Amino acid sequence: MAAIRPFQAFRPKPEFAEKVAALPYDVLDREQALKIAKDNPYSFLHVDKAEIDLDPSVNPYDQMVYQKAAENLNGLISKEILIQDKAPCYYIYSLATRGRTQTGLVCCTSIDDYLNKVIKCHEFTLAPKEQDRINHVNTLDANTGPIFMACRPNSMLSDTMRIWVGTHKPIYNFKADNGVAHAVWVIDDKYTIEKLTKIAKDIDSLYIADGHHRTAAAAKVGQMRREALPGYTGEEEFNSFLAVIFPSDQLEILDYNRVVQDLNGYTKEQFLEKLTENFTVEPYTGAGAFVPNQRRTFGIYLEEKWYKLTAKPHICDDSNPEKGLDVWILHDHLLEPVLGIVNPRTDKRIAFYGGLDGLKEIKEKVESGWKIAFALYPPSMDEFMEIADYGKVMPPKSTWFEPLLLSGLFIHKLS
Repeated sequence: MAAIRPFQAFRPKPEFAEKVAALPYDVLDREQALKIAKDNPYSFLHVDKAEIDLDPSVNPYDQMVYQKAAENLNGLISKEILIQDKAPCYYIYSLATRGRTQTGLVCCTSIDDYLNKVIKCHEFTLAPKEQDRINHVNTLDANTGPIFMACRPNSMLSDTMRIWVGTHKPIYNFKADNGVAHAVWVIDDKYTIEKLTKIAKDIDSLYIADGHHRTAAAAKVGQMRREALPGYTGEEEFNSFLAVIFPSDQLEILDYNRVVQDLNGYTKEQFLEKLTENFTVEPYTGAGAFVPNQRRTFGIYLEEKWYKLTAKPHICDDSNPEKGLDVWILHDHLLEPVLGIVNPRTDKRIAFYGGLDGLKEIKEKVESGWKIAFALYPPSMDEFMEIADYGKVMPPKSTWFEPLLLSGLFIHKLS
């Protein structure tokens, strides 16, 4: 049973929403964020990547950065660029692109559900990145970026949101520079709020699609505040954190591709011969790149030529939901034993590019000097949830969800 609750969001006045809303902090480096936000004092990047407002010599994990972020957030509030709803509400957040729309419920989810594994993960977190978000949440006293979550298809949830959208006007409705249309509705009706809270109690599990570090950080900040307040009731805001829940049948996982600097001492001919132990290797003679269109097939780009790899049956284990994933097959039978990539989290010889431009980016990376690129077929939503249900994790950079949720449209204060 998932415990969700409405909350009093700080959010932009409608006339500022498009200027405030920004891409998540972790998809932009400092230079990219600075370029986007330098002429826009309202951009939420001044909150989520406040190092852009400090000297470049300042470490992005320095306490000065978090203090600057808090100053910038409080400035948006004091200037009434961000306003707070007068009563707890739910919100509907719709994103539309390429003829497809996904509609999610913006709410607060429980840190206890995360600790008790009602909210499920599919990847590990890294301690430094987790500490960064702990410092950010704790210093700002707020969740500033919603966690992207999925649930299994739920007709009552989808129908309730559809009816509300069909009978009310959005508070925000704009198209971002990348062409994605964003729309938000405020659910302030007491009956509908109670109905949605009740519907969530029939949801067995929530799945983190994106935001593992922010989720872990929110839970730890909540635990820290519980320890500092022995008589806490469980109703305090720090017991929950900001999320958007989408029914899984509205979501699509895009491919997350890899590129490696070298062939680990092999010549091209030796490398391709080595692959035949576990893969069928075929030169690709079609136009453009080879894009895998089914499980257990991979594309490789090597010396300006594409090849199709097909995993041989002896390395495919459909009885194991974890090791049967294409990303694990590639790692266990090629990246680690052949190319020596033991830990893709820390190995500087491998890089990852996902989403709509991922294939283009890995090809360009090879043409700029890296040696080989790998195109993967993405896992399905069912595979993604099954792995989490088993308590297992995927290799790093296994799932890419697009479009990305924007930050700054909803802020959840912890006190």
